[in-house]
Amino acid sequence: MRIEQLEYIAAVTRFGSLRRAAEELHVSQPALSETVRNLERELGVDLLERKRSGAKLSAEGQKLLPLIGGVLDAVDRLRGAADDQHRISRMIRLGTVNTATVPLVIPTMREFRETHPLTQVEVVGAQQEDIRRGLTEGAFDLGLVNCLRGDDPAHGLETTVLLRGRPVVCVRPDSALARLDAVIADDLLAHPLIVMRSGYVMHRYIHRLLDGRAPSFSYSTDGAEMGKLMVAEGLGATVLPDFSVFGDPLERCGAITCRPITGDTTDVELVMQRRPSVSVPRAARDLHELFTRHAAALGREG
Repeated sequence: MRIEQLEYIAAVTRFGSLRRAAEELHVSQPALSETVRNLERELGVDLLERKRSGAKLSAEGQKLLPLIGGVLDAVDRLRGAADDQHRISRMIRLGTVNTATVPLVIPTMREFRETHPLTQVEVVGAQQEDIRRGLTEGAFDLGLVNCLRGDDPAHGLETTVLLRGRPVVCVRPDSALARLDAVIADDLLAHPLIVMRSGYVMHRYIHRLLDGRAPSFSYSTDGAEMGKLMVAEGLGATVLPDFSVFGDPLERCGAITCRPITGDTTDVELVMQRRPSVSVPRAARDLHELFTRHAAALGREG
């Protein structure tokens, strides 16, 4: 049993329908409905009566409502007490696919440290699905993941778009690809290519771009940061979102550059995900707001 399951029941009771409760909680209606059904299966009780006109508590749900309210009141008191101490006792765990990178993460962390000097932040590199699973299970407080425009939203998580960009080919300035104004898929086939492992959005993108064809030689790695280092050392080219290259220290010092991909209109989004805000600690909400503000500033600079 999870606290958000009880919060969802309380919201349905307040607003009288699954749809309105989902809107207020910023989750999809199917995700809210499935969460409630999981609680019903766990308790062995139908808490809601579902009709075309809406949803309301069943007779069994009415009997349990005071107990649900009591649990939520206790949780609110616990959160209030924790909020008073969050500056000295809270650790935030941030899962990231390492494609937001330095221009966004470092300034955000620096400002957060100034305002929360005793709150520790643990940054954990992981794949998209591991981050989403960690958020759902409580292993992470916040998650930075990439997605392609049109991907299905993550059920049960709040999602904020931080940056939007296009895939680009990241190369050394002295490479043959850097002499081109733009790169086509066939150009990539003739050069060593550094690709993200399966499970990353850019792995899915490059497979689609090359239409299943294999380059002359390829490396496989985890995360954009290692990919950019390999490019800087002359091992090949890689394909990343432009926001992962622009402003990176390696780009600023001239070790890497990038070229657009001819005819490609794919949108890549860097998003921040978290559990519904009612179950996110105050310090994590503060960090979320800082990421949003710094991302907006980066967007204006771009």
